[in-house]
Amino acid sequence: MDTEFWLQRWREGHIGFHQDRVMPLLEKHWPALELPADSRVFVPLAGKSLDMIWLAGQGHRVLAVELSSLAIEQFFAENRLTPVEHDSPLGRHYVAGPIEMICGNVYDLSQTDLADCAGFYDRAALIALPAADRQRYASQVYGYLPKGCRGLMLTIDYPQDEMAGPPFSVTADEVRSLYEGRWAVTQIEERDILSKEPKFAERGLSRMSTGVYRLEAA
Repeated sequence: MDTEFWLQRWREGHIGFHQDRVMPLLEKHWPALELPADSRVFVPLAGKSLDMIWLAGQGHRVLAVELSSLAIEQFFAENRLTPVEHDSPLGRHYVAGPIEMICGNVYDLSQTDLADCAGFYDRAALIALPAADRQRYASQVYGYLPKGCRGLMLTIDYPQDEMAGPPFSVTADEVRSLYEGRWAVTQIEERDILSKEPKFAERGLSRMSTGVYRLEAA
C-alpha cells in the first residue's frame, strides 16, 4: 500500500472518493447480517466516511483505521464530535462515544486488536489496493478477524486496461479467490453504475459495476 500517495491525496484535498451521504447499499443490506446492536464493527481505511456515523446509530461500536490524521480530524469536526485522544503502538487513537478511530497502518493490527470484532464493513479498502497488495490484505488483516465475524464488502468492476486505479477493479472471481476457504462468500447484489458516475465515463470507461458481498468467517 502506497501510504504517501493517500496522505498526499488528503493534504491536497483530492478526495473524490469521499461521499457526503451514507452509502445506500449499506443501509439496504446491513440489517440482513443480524448483528447484535452492541457488536464491534471493524472499518478499514475509513477516511471520514459518514457510514461510521450510521453504524454507530445502529448501536454498534465502531473500530476504524485510517492513515491520514487530516481525515480523522475532519471526521470528528464535521460531525461535531470531540474525541478523547491517546497513543499506543498502533498509533494515535481518537475516541468519541462508540466510535474509535486509529491513525495508523491497518497492517500493524494484531489478532488481539481485532479479537472482539463481530462485524466488518469494507466499502473502499480492497479496491484502494493494487493487485500485488490484495493477497496480503486478505490473508493478514482478514485472517485476524474471529470465527463468526460477518460483514459487507463493496467492490467495483471495470476493464482495468481502460483506467489506472485507484480505485482498482476487483472482479467477483478475485473476491472468491482471495477469501473463499476461511470465509463463506456470497455476492448479494451487482449493479451497473457507470451512468451515475460521469467522471469515470469521462475517463474512458466502457462499463462499471459495483458488487456487494456478504462474508462470514468459518
